Amino acid sequence: MARYVSTTVRLDEEDVRALKRARADGLSASDLIRKGLRVVAARYYSGRRPPSTLLFESTHSKLGDESELFREIER
Repeated sequence: MARYVSTTVRLDEEDVRALKRARADGLSASDLIRKGLRVVAARYYSGRRPPSTLLFESTHSKLGDESELFREIER
């Protein structure tokens, strides 16, 4: 199981409202923040391909996969 490290993040009121709406849709604030961090900080991960956020899924085989979104970041 992954080991999580706690940190404090100060948010604007608009961000707090967005997290409340996400929570109402069944997504925890922690999960949303982790996924967002992975997308934004993808180029700072070292020694491996950017992490998958599972934010984008497709059942259509010709649409590609999420890892293609990060190709430009690694250059």
